[in-house]
Amino acid sequence: MAAVRFLLLIFPLLISHSFSVPETEALLKLKKSFTNTQSLSSWQPNTNPCSPPRWTGVICFNNVVESLHLVGLGLSGTIDIDSLLPISSLRTISFVNNSFSGPIPEFNKLGALKAIYLSENQFSGPIPPQFFSQLGSLKKAWLNNNKFSGNIPESLTALRFLGELHLENNEFSGPVPEFKQEIKSFDVSNNKLNGAIPASMSRFEAKAFAGNVELCGKPLDKECDSSLPSSTYSTSPDDGGQGSGWAVKVIGILIVATVVAVLFTLVKSKRNIDDDFSVVSRENNDVVQVHVPSSNHSRSEGGGGSSSKKESRRGSSKSGGMGDLIMVNDEKGVFGLPDLMKAAAEVLGNGGLGSAYKAAMTNGLSVVVKRMREMNKVSRDIFDAEMRRFGRLRNRNILTPLAYHYRREEKLFVTEYMPKGSLLYVLHGDRGTSHAELNWPTRLKVVKGIARGLTFLYTEFASDDLPHGNLKSSNILLTDNYEPLLSDFAFHPLINTNYATQTMFAYKTPDYTVYQKVSQKTDVYCLGIIILEIITGKFPSQYHSNGKGGTDVVQWVFTAISERREAELIDPELTGNNTDSTNQMLQLIQIGAACTESNPEQRLNMKEAIRRIEELQI
Repeated sequence: MAAVRFLLLIFPLLISHSFSVPETEALLKLKKSFTNTQSLSSWQPNTNPCSPPRWTGVICFNNVVESLHLVGLGLSGTIDIDSLLPISSLRTISFVNNSFSGPIPEFNKLGALKAIYLSENQFSGPIPPQFFSQLGSLKKAWLNNNKFSGNIPESLTALRFLGELHLENNEFSGPVPEFKQEIKSFDVSNNKLNGAIPASMSRFEAKAFAGNVELCGKPLDKECDSSLPSSTYSTSPDDGGQGSGWAVKVIGILIVATVVAVLFTLVKSKRNIDDDFSVVSRENNDVVQVHVPSSNHSRSEGGGGSSSKKESRRGSSKSGGMGDLIMVNDEKGVFGLPDLMKAAAEVLGNGGLGSAYKAAMTNGLSVVVKRMREMNKVSRDIFDAEMRRFGRLRNRNILTPLAYHYRREEKLFVTEYMPKGSLLYVLHGDRGTSHAELNWPTRLKVVKGIARGLTFLYTEFASDDLPHGNLKSSNILLTDNYEPLLSDFAFHPLINTNYATQTMFAYKTPDYTVYQKVSQKTDVYCLGIIILEIITGKFPSQYHSNGKGGTDVVQWVFTAISERREAELIDPELTGNNTDSTNQMLQLIQIGAACTESNPEQRLNMKEAIRRIEELQI
């Protein structure tokens, strides 16, 4: 019996060892099909790709090859797909930023693939219409920045699980197929597509279709002729296509999707346009800023205190009337509603607390204007005092507001625009330079910056139950040098209670769902989610209101810790060249776990969590 138990124990090891030989041979055969393979010098016979030192770009799970991440290695030649057939566990392939050319390789022979990344190569020619029909599990297809031509393959529309599709900057022609899947990240811009955009595709941003001069229909501002399905959108091609009743009355056939329309709506109409506003987001229902050049960002290095700048107030804001903006921070200059009305504008998205728009003013300053709903918990005088208090905040990790506009029905909240976008977008939605720069030193810098920002908030709002209250990666913006800026903080005292419980992330934590109470330790839990999100690279299911989609990072991490396999939690993109930092990564996982204890009594307090983060060094 003892022998049987011993065999059961070693049987998985025997299996994984037996797999390593054909996997090694398969990868070496693949290497032979490449040219310029100096970067793959670690790929050697008689070694295990999954055993330290691991082979460059090979990502394993339980000692079997799961992904090939051959990004930016200067590779060219052909890609021998047949050599990969013995690796049945392969789920992700990335050849981003190499020098491959010719027709698309026969990746459809690898039926279990979930993600294909071929961006920034020289692949060319048409893709067969049924190419993707054998890839039923495919979730992500990034083929952008190549020279693919011909029609977009119809088989893409039948991929049930497809969530990300990027075909921009190619030479695709013909019509845009109708994609009925719940695609979260979509872009076919800068091709040669023509005809009417299917009505169901108007849910995407106009910029997803830009650069196709013969396309028409929503969400573009170009009407289709009578022979094609027509729909009329107004303003610039880059806006989000959101209409306004005031604009319809004045112009007749134009539906304005700009901040101009929103601001005029506040005066001329009480119609709530949010009912027709489709969420524009890469990964979830929160605002994700888009990549448009704006003014340079400069910020004080100091910790806090009042600004020496004089607060300025332009005009008055009478209840129920239009009034003007109330400037609470004039470090970026003084402006009013007329300046915003002249600005080039676009819809950014619809987050839990309201809609958001980008306005690029003629003076070079770009701002984000948020329409905040249900913020009538306090009187107007108290609201004004709180806004001015926010405007005096100075910290390099806090996004200080610039101005606000008061109306009983809703408020406008104006902040500086950050072109790099949110941490959520750079982690999960971007596969360009910004994502590639998220190495271990950068991620640790972000975590430490978040900790510094929270230290400041917990000093300034020490008596509040929730000094932040809505802490999540979509509310952390990044400067050009990856300094994190906390936004949407300290709104809890201002928001109507019933609305807060529906929209603020603090109320999605076990503190409220289990214990029916929020406290400063609730912010600690939210910090823990962000830490685990950063170190694992996984999208937390906790951000979804129904808990469906993404990864339950808390359960996953606690299970791995209990089984002593914490190293498997680290984002594979961090493990390649950071073996010296593995201990620090594991320490950060432990901090994230200690912050996400479901019982607040067993959870770290904010001061201790920040102390442990500050102790981590590269």
